[in-house]
Amino acid sequence: MHELLEIAIKASLDAGKRIMEIYENEDFEVDFKGDDSPLTKADLASHKIIMEYLKKTDIPVLSEEGKHLPFSERKNWDRLWIVDPIDGTKEFIKRNGEFTVNIALVEDQKPIMGVIYVPALKELYFASKDIGSFKLAGITEYSSLDGLIEKADRLPLAINNKKYTVVASKSHLSPETEEYIRSLEDEHGEVETISKGSSLKLCMVAEGRAEQYPRFAPTMEWDTAAGQAICQYAGKKVLDYKTKKEMLYNRENLLNNWFLVF
Repeated sequence: MHELLEIAIKASLDAGKRIMEIYENEDFEVDFKGDDSPLTKADLASHKIIMEYLKKTDIPVLSEEGKHLPFSERKNWDRLWIVDPIDGTKEFIKRNGEFTVNIALVEDQKPIMGVIYVPALKELYFASKDIGSFKLAGITEYSSLDGLIEKADRLPLAINNKKYTVVASKSHLSPETEEYIRSLEDEHGEVETISKGSSLKLCMVAEGRAEQYPRFAPTMEWDTAAGQAICQYAGKKVLDYKTKKEMLYNRENLLNNWFLVF
């Protein structure tokens, strides 16, 4: 497990380095995929770098920018990587820094490892079932896993929010989400709402900076798998709003149901 986590962290850092080269120094065109979601050369460059690392593990990969194999083949995978080379491409295009590299290892449909790197902020979140969940600020180069753990803060952090805090999407705040947030005021009084892009919303709950993250709008498996690992090994839950159970992965339909993180 340690070796696989090291590979995932190295992949995220190298991908993040290339993403930032494009972000800071290059003009980039925006294409649109069949579902009208944006795609840049940074997404493709990140995907290529991550795949070079993960192919060494002989574990199959499900990536947003890769070829999506039919469920008839995927259903036999006991373990797989789930990757989003850039989560928050819209935030990347807006150049607001709120985009991430997401790499998760899933076993028997449950995330057992997660790595989220925030290239613009140089922040790394990483977690696995045998070490717990951590955050490390100011990282661009890999040293050793033990070295990272020694420097990192274990999640959740000791944060005392003055108001009940909910984090919501910066690009996809649905009317249902707004209504749910209003309903929390009956129980908790004034509710503070923070907007964030990408999987940073899950990270904020894992850190303890927000009590909840309701997501009543479309997401895909690669948007949430890594963040779910970081949340659950920080003692938080990511519940499928339809089944009322822990969200599962490598499903036939890769579109997530609504979910709630708390």
